[in-house]
Amino acid sequence: MKAGLEVHQQLATGKLFCDCPSDLTEVVEGSFARRLRPASGENRAVDAATSFQAARGLLYRYEISNASCLVEMDEEPPHPLNPAALDVALTLALLLHARPVDEIEVMRKIVVDGSNTAGFQRTALVAVDGVLELGGKRYSIASICLEEDAARKVREADGEVTYRLDRLGIPLVEIATGPEIETGAEARAVAEEIGALVRATRRARRGIGTIREDVNVSAERGRRIEIKGVQELRKIAEYVDREVGRQEVLLHVADELRGRGASLDGTRVTDLTTVLGSVDTGPLARPARKGGPILGLRLPGFAGLLRAPPGSDERLGRELADQARSVGLRGLLHSDELPAYGVDAGHLEKVRVALGAGPNDAFVLVADGDSVRAHAALERVRVRATAAIEGVPGETRDPLPDGRTRFSRPLPGRERMYPETDIAPIPITPEHLARLASRLPESLSALRDRLARETGLARELIAQLVAAGESDTFEELVRRGHAPAIVARLIVQDLPNVPRPEGAEPPALPTRVLDELLRAQASGHFAKEGIPNVLAELARGAPDLSAAIERAGLSGFSAEDLERLIERVVAANEAIVRDRGDAAFSPLMGDVMREVRGRRDGQEVAAALRRAIALRRADPAP
Repeated sequence: MKAGLEVHQQLATGKLFCDCPSDLTEVVEGSFARRLRPASGENRAVDAATSFQAARGLLYRYEISNASCLVEMDEEPPHPLNPAALDVALTLALLLHARPVDEIEVMRKIVVDGSNTAGFQRTALVAVDGVLELGGKRYSIASICLEEDAARKVREADGEVTYRLDRLGIPLVEIATGPEIETGAEARAVAEEIGALVRATRRARRGIGTIREDVNVSAERGRRIEIKGVQELRKIAEYVDREVGRQEVLLHVADELRGRGASLDGTRVTDLTTVLGSVDTGPLARPARKGGPILGLRLPGFAGLLRAPPGSDERLGRELADQARSVGLRGLLHSDELPAYGVDAGHLEKVRVALGAGPNDAFVLVADGDSVRAHAALERVRVRATAAIEGVPGETRDPLPDGRTRFSRPLPGRERMYPETDIAPIPITPEHLARLASRLPESLSALRDRLARETGLARELIAQLVAAGESDTFEELVRRGHAPAIVARLIVQDLPNVPRPEGAEPPALPTRVLDELLRAQASGHFAKEGIPNVLAELARGAPDLSAAIERAGLSGFSAEDLERLIERVVAANEAIVRDRGDAAFSPLMGDVMREVRGRRDGQEVAAALRRAIALRRADPAP
């Protein structure tokens, strides 16, 4: 297999073509609606993905706040391109040994899914022909672009999609690799390294949704598939590996179909409403009751090939159902999963007769209250089934939470691009590049080497710190006198594991608060084991560190309190101490830690308990 990445990272430089703030908001002060239609690109052709989206005929509603402007509403020309954002993109080009272009030409990329009020996204090529070295391997960097982020989708209803304009126009740097990636794990490592490199510029935005990866994957004999908008880095490997498995299943199906001589030539959509009108349960019943048609399409030679093969949950039937969903249907039924869903063996026989289906043929059924939509769904199914005979069609797919993907639209092409006429070209001078080159951030490899050398920590732990973009915080806390191992554990283990709502980011606590936390622990206010509990209370809204310690139940337990607790536990277990001697330490340590965990350091507790056991053995109570 081969894979390549397009890493999109938001930049903290202000918006790309206006002066609006780039903070997301839940305040809505108005809205407006538009319908978007496709336009031809620079070569006068209309892009297939654009036509596909426009055919849905959706209405797009846009929510605005007092921070929205006429540029975002496409009622005013864009302002000049943000120079700070351009400097970040050029800095990344230099770090990746890429060749900056002589002149920045902003282009319009036609997008009519409603994510941009203008019907296009502005994008600019910044550099080409770079290289990323990682793990002894060189990955080509095909391009580095600067573009505006899309509006934020907030809800979707029948025939209408609502976006909010707060995210529209936030700068995105896009770094595209060549297809040298060969495993899912490798894809994750490359994405992680590119993300760390962007964060090294100190101008990357942080938080959920600020970095997204498009993953391009093709199996041997397959086609390029673009998995669009992966936000969870840890799932990249799963998406890549499952996509390879999906393509392998589809290639096996294609081989079988060609061996059977399968063809959809001459097949036609058949109205089966009278044949299946007696179905009173399942997905066919409700549309029929509303007067909508039940339609069928014969798939010659497809019998048995719509279900998942042994050892896989990928199946052609799901691919066909995705096509029906793309025009607004809930899905479809196919013969390999019937009888079921209210369709019994008697119904099946009648359908086969009506469709003229033989024993080697499959068929699909759709039902909808809208006859036009039902026919459109089966036409999409026909096109997709025809493509299945050839193998794997190239397409864009959306990532799903379980690691699978779902058809979104055809792959876009060059037809969607044309020049932006409202922004003048921006020359990139040697003086400009020299100024940026004089203040480049430390390379990631040099940073990892230096931190490992200066702190003595394991290189794997250092790599985690750098990948998380937290090396600055780490170095600042170490400079303030905290032990590197404790700081590293705080950053890569304790903070990411703080309990939080599903999908929320780990708490973004200021360095000052983390410093206070570590000083309180070091001075004996609570043990290292109590750090996660204090962090959890800070994340829940504790006003300060003292309140967090109090809420976590870790305050007010002194060394004297510890001595009294241990004396009580040892006295209560004197028989065990007398019979087992030093071996009594383990069970008694468990009893003590159940009461003291997080309030005193474990080593301190162990030392005090050993002393108490030794004294009890030397001078047993009468």
